[in-house]
Amino acid sequence: MKIPKEWWLEIGDLQIMPMPRHRPVPRRPPWIIILVSLVCVLLIGAYIYPPGQLEACYFFSSSTCSSFRKWLPPSFVKVFTDDEIAARVVVRDILTMPSIQSKNPKIAFMFLTPGSLPFEKLWEKFFLGHEERFSIYVHASMEKPKHVSPLFMDRDIHSKQVVWGKISMVDAEKRLLANALQDADNQHFILLSESCVPLHNFDYVYNYLMDTNVSFIDCFEDPGPHGTGRYLDNMLPEIEKKDWRKGAQWFSMKRQHALLVLADSLYYLKFKNFCKPGMERRNCYSDEHYLPTLFHMIDPSGIANWSVTYVDWSERKWHPKSYRAHDVTFELLRNITSIDVSVHVTSGDKEMVLQRPCLWNGEKRPCYLFARKFNLETLENMMQYLSNYTI
Repeated sequence: MKIPKEWWLEIGDLQIMPMPRHRPVPRRPPWIIILVSLVCVLLIGAYIYPPGQLEACYFFSSSTCSSFRKWLPPSFVKVFTDDEIAARVVVRDILTMPSIQSKNPKIAFMFLTPGSLPFEKLWEKFFLGHEERFSIYVHASMEKPKHVSPLFMDRDIHSKQVVWGKISMVDAEKRLLANALQDADNQHFILLSESCVPLHNFDYVYNYLMDTNVSFIDCFEDPGPHGTGRYLDNMLPEIEKKDWRKGAQWFSMKRQHALLVLADSLYYLKFKNFCKPGMERRNCYSDEHYLPTLFHMIDPSGIANWSVTYVDWSERKWHPKSYRAHDVTFELLRNITSIDVSVHVTSGDKEMVLQRPCLWNGEKRPCYLFARKFNLETLENMMQYLSNYTI
């Protein structure tokens, strides 16, 4: 429609009112957002890692952690069962009690074997001249051993049958410890198999173990199917998935830790009941998980996280490489005794190689004092090399 000209002036004289202006919403100061976010993160962290556990306070001082715990909702703080409280008291008292003072401290050599020991003559050569500084205990699970060395005579203990992969393996370890602990002079305890051989002379082994205050218990975290994949929720509430660890069974431990193994029934029963081959379609082996998990939970700083017994898993089979006579050379033994890095390989499709230096009293040292698995046919070669390759 066309507007008449006479209207133009009137429209032009109209005063146009300004449009209302939209005010921006005031923005909150950034520090408020940061503070709220930080509180949320702390609350979530406290829920996942309750302050009742030592790991939760690694970034706080003990006083800060204690204050933080007071204003947390009750559900955020882990409540320990009666059995857990009792176990924690026993652990605390054993770890803090003074060591038994011995005028003649000894090492207990504990042999877990199905029958006779094929390397008795080699061990006899290793032990001779040091009779006041060692004890021998033999657990034979299948047949009574026939000893060829007088050092092993009358050293057999009451034994029961041991089945590979089952809790009876742990039972045999505890049986050996119980017998060895009866001698108050035994200050360090070594678990060895019938296929183990010494890599150094007695003095070197004795000083290596007695001059440090840690136990050499193999322990690492394997997130794969042969590690964390063996965990069952039945382990709760005492054993959480984040604490599940793996390691070789061949340990060397100080007296306090040997007492803790004997004193433990709470965690042992969890493994006895819920860590079995074929349980819920998982193959869980107690001898690979019980001690690593136990000590990771109760005294993680008291273990070295590697075993002083060398084994070769390079063939990637269910059992380690077995050495034959032609394998045993000066070069092989020199190479093993010079290794100063502990290596673990995780299981599953995403394999990871975990390496850490072997630190002895804070200094990098060779890792291994013993090695396995050696066949009987290697005896002569080992007898020849024992005095020559020792560092």
